Amino acid sequence: MNTKINTRSIDLLLLFLVLLDLILSSICLLNPPLWAQLMHGVTYDDTLGLVRRLGGVWLGFFVFQLIALVVWKNHTWWLVLVAGIRLTESFSDWIYWFSSNQHTWFGNFGLLVAPPGNVLFAIILIRTFLKLNAPPVYSSERETA
Repeated sequence: MNTKINTRSIDLLLLFLVLLDLILSSICLLNPPLWAQLMHGVTYDDTLGLVRRLGGVWLGFFVFQLIALVVWKNHTWWLVLVAGIRLTESFSDWIYWFSSNQHTWFGNFGLLVAPPGNVLFAIILIRTFLKLNAPPVYSSERETA
């Protein structure tokens, strides 16, 4: 079994997730009307503040993924934590897509691609954690006396 880990690939994946959630949280928190235009092509009317709440969720993702990016090589359990965070989004975007009435091409793309992407990212991170923490494999050959 090959247990070699490409740490650069994991760094790049975590960096991608950090940047993604920084962008998403910034748009939702700082410019919710832009979110409404990008995703739905409609005028912003969010009397319940759900777009900003979504931004707060992604801000949390950003913070935890940034910490993981910095410390995962010494504390590999952060990979599992980030995988769990990504898995919390496994169904929400499809439910959001199905429940909302209007989408732009960008909204369709983002909301339909994100769930399988999040599952894939989680699988990669969990597999990496398991490889890094697998017990050593010893030869099954017996020494003869």
